[in-house]
Amino acid sequence: MLFVVLSVYIVQYTNTIVNRFTLFLVVFMMLSALGRLFAQPAGDVELNDKTYTETIKTVLLYPGGSTGDDPRRLLGQPVIPLEQNIGLTLEFDELVPRSRPFRAKLFHCNADWTKSVLSDVEFTYEYNDYPVTDVRPAFSTKVPYNHYVFSVPKVKLSGNYVLVVYGDDRLPVLSRRFMVYDPRVRVGGGVAASSGISEQRTAQQLDFQIDYKGYQLASPQTDLKVVIRKNFRWDQSKTGFKASSVNPFDQVLDFQFFKLENNFSGGNEYRYFDSRSLGGRGFGIAAIERTDEYTELVLQVDEPRAGSPYFQMDDFNGRYIVDHRESRNGSVQADYTPVIFTLKMGELREGEVYVDGAFNLWERNEINRMAYDPDHQAYHAVIMLKQGVVNYQYVVADQALKKVDDLVLEGNFSATENDYDVLIYHRPPAGRSDLLIGYRTFESNRR
Repeated sequence: MLFVVLSVYIVQYTNTIVNRFTLFLVVFMMLSALGRLFAQPAGDVELNDKTYTETIKTVLLYPGGSTGDDPRRLLGQPVIPLEQNIGLTLEFDELVPRSRPFRAKLFHCNADWTKSVLSDVEFTYEYNDYPVTDVRPAFSTKVPYNHYVFSVPKVKLSGNYVLVVYGDDRLPVLSRRFMVYDPRVRVGGGVAASSGISEQRTAQQLDFQIDYKGYQLASPQTDLKVVIRKNFRWDQSKTGFKASSVNPFDQVLDFQFFKLENNFSGGNEYRYFDSRSLGGRGFGIAAIERTDEYTELVLQVDEPRAGSPYFQMDDFNGRYIVDHRESRNGSVQADYTPVIFTLKMGELREGEVYVDGAFNLWERNEINRMAYDPDHQAYHAVIMLKQGVVNYQYVVADQALKKVDDLVLEGNFSATENDYDVLIYHRPPAGRSDLLIGYRTFESNRR
């Protein structure tokens, strides 16, 4: 309507074709800018892994290329090479009967996950506003939900990214980090038990080297930013490493540490339960209770493991998969079930106990906080989870002090199998953003 009124004004009060064309152009540009302003997302976005609404569940971002509904695809990490034809796939559910439209947007970030100064056209190949069109309703489940799938568009630059999905109200419903690397430098090394005398039985360390042959560095010892993560977790990452020596002839940076800066607590293998089939009790499940509304799972009673000997057990290092054994189509046929966790122990004087895992983004909130039952002398929590194989552990947290202890209840062993990955960032001279120029994963005690 505004455009029509302005057009009439232009026709009536301008005398030449040139003047009319100029005013038409100005008005068009103003209205286009106004339209883009109103099209912008309305809610604030946190540049980390976050779910903003309780109806959004089971958000998974993994490398594409796998076929079918193979649940193993969900264990892949959202770290992909820039030039290879491997994309990322996002899947999530909304626990509502009817579907609604969603849109996605990409944010380019620096190495410290602050938003970079790059404009959208500098890192995307198309307009940075993508509809999420692949949606399927759940089939034969007690809990109704809609399952969404989105293929993340290819980007131009390496580095850190955040994928944000918005609802039809322009408010964010989820955000997930991912990384794209351009392998310009090479990383070597390995994981071993700590070299510290008192830490040898409880900690692990990663010694590594960076080979930068063919890549120009003005000051090799200080130009690179190195980040190490344990089990692909940002809340268990370390940075600020400096090379202990530089070999300018071979162009190799050696990272050997003498103050245990590269040490990580070994922790323990994760507990898990198997709910892929609700027709019988899977591993870790003590009872299945059925109502018209839900199928409820009661897990076997757990006890603290600190002080107990190390026990070898295969796990997903805290991650989980979605699966439905009967149909092999967990995306839309796996049901949501209330899962009852019980930890048998006395009440703690300080701190609160949480069920921890990737299923809750390693966050401590009301969803996974455990309540103490003095009559049974145990902590309990009920969490709604999708069928599959779920890893978890128990942690003690002091929210006021932002302090989390994941060892006091689970134990700590250097023999534990863990994954480590190393990310190498560099901002070239006159560059406007940090590029991810090297990436490598390592495994400790892989059996």
